[in-house]
Amino acid sequence: MWASVGSIIGSGWLYGAEKAVVAAGPAAIISWVIGAVAIVLLALVHAELGGLFPVAGGTARYPHYAFGGLAGMSFGWFSWLQAATVAPIEVEAMIGYAGHWDWATGFQHTDGTLTGSGLLAAIVLMAVFVAVNFLGVRVLAHTNSAATWWKIAIPLAAIFIIAAGNFHPANFTSESFAPFGAKGILSAISGSGIIFALLGFEQAIQLAGESRNPKRDLPRATLGSVAIGAVIYLLLQVVFIAALPHSTFAHGWAKLDFPGISGPWAGLATLVGLGWLSVVLYLDAVISPGGTGLIYTTATSRVSYGLAKNGYAPKVLTHTDARGVPWFGLIVTFVTGVVCFLPFPSWQELVGFITSASVLMYAGAPLAYGVFARRLPHLERPYRLPAGGVISPLSFVIADLIIYWAGWETLWRLGVAIVLGYALLGGYAWYAIKTGKPDAPRMDFRAAQWLPVYLLGMGLISWQGGFGGAGHIPLWWDMAIIAVFSVGVYYWARATASRTEEIERSIEEVVVTDAPAH
Repeated sequence: MWASVGSIIGSGWLYGAEKAVVAAGPAAIISWVIGAVAIVLLALVHAELGGLFPVAGGTARYPHYAFGGLAGMSFGWFSWLQAATVAPIEVEAMIGYAGHWDWATGFQHTDGTLTGSGLLAAIVLMAVFVAVNFLGVRVLAHTNSAATWWKIAIPLAAIFIIAAGNFHPANFTSESFAPFGAKGILSAISGSGIIFALLGFEQAIQLAGESRNPKRDLPRATLGSVAIGAVIYLLLQVVFIAALPHSTFAHGWAKLDFPGISGPWAGLATLVGLGWLSVVLYLDAVISPGGTGLIYTTATSRVSYGLAKNGYAPKVLTHTDARGVPWFGLIVTFVTGVVCFLPFPSWQELVGFITSASVLMYAGAPLAYGVFARRLPHLERPYRLPAGGVISPLSFVIADLIIYWAGWETLWRLGVAIVLGYALLGGYAWYAIKTGKPDAPRMDFRAAQWLPVYLLGMGLISWQGGFGGAGHIPLWWDMAIIAVFSVGVYYWARATASRTEEIERSIEEVVVTDAPAH
């Protein structure tokens, strides 16, 4: 549970409350509750699968087991996309708060996007993350108990110290509780960092193999970590709204205006006369995102290592140096991080992309759950999800709604990244099969026939919908269409999944090492 809490409390707390209130007004509190419920449902499905297959990197493996090579390659790519974009967003969080210091004032435009010098600073920070990994200083790249205490203590200190003398209940209604209606509440979930902030529960599942009593510990760890994270984030949202002087939002929540807009919590602390607290918060804005950026730089090279080991990517990605560091994977991680700053030059713009890529990756778990419940009922399950036949398709519907709420502006970019992945990994798979390489993947098109329809269908609905799209599908009707479409895909995927013997063969074949030995 502690490992998951350490992952959940990241740079999301530095910006989430401010971005959410700008998108939804005080009704952002409802956005956090909906986000927490959605994550709990996804976490419950992962808890059973984590007990069933207690291996690292399971999130990307479940679809491979259930639907064969094509699905395995696809969800492996989604997993890599998610991991590769976390370090860049942590860099953007660090640069955003650094604007407090004179030497960093020119790093961002007024809208929070990077300037030329800001882009250069971001590239240097990415290079530092990679250099630390190259040097093999792994003690810095792992969250330990002390770091988790720090990550929890600082937000809690901000909550109670700021609320003590600056709590104005009238702030919740004076400029309307929900000024942007249901659409504002829902778009805040994906586009303001709410889901991004709550992700991280899978760390407990990755450690399932070390649990003495998974049946008891898995649900406790997953639900407990999400509950702790959700309570802290809800309190942060409430206090952020209540502590603001009325003048900062007198012209409406969308035009929130106060001196600390580039570092919301530190700026708020300064505004209410707590200068000493703002110094601590500026310090935390380097330590917390920096630690997470280091971890995910390592994680990205591990995912690419795993993709190569399982035959989806060139073997050069498995090359390690004398210290056991996958050096080529780290170079690819660095280049990808730098490229991310171009289409997503601010924390706000990148957070929607990461949310969609993450949830797309997690959406494979409910689909795989339905297959395993049907094809592998005989396997021992340390933890069995109650009402799994209902919760599993429901969690898939909710995952698709979260992806949809991110908006067309984000999803068309995600679509480009997915096409690029198919060109790179698909091209390599075709080459490996043609040249008869021993570990060439078996591309099971029959079992994954639903996948292109699913991806194209989600893109089409987003393009025509009201969340950044053409607006041809009215609000609520769009979500009803997503729900019906998702249920159809769920049962289609379950019906055409790999046969039991093929699933068992895949489980035996897949390389369980997704990191070099050292």
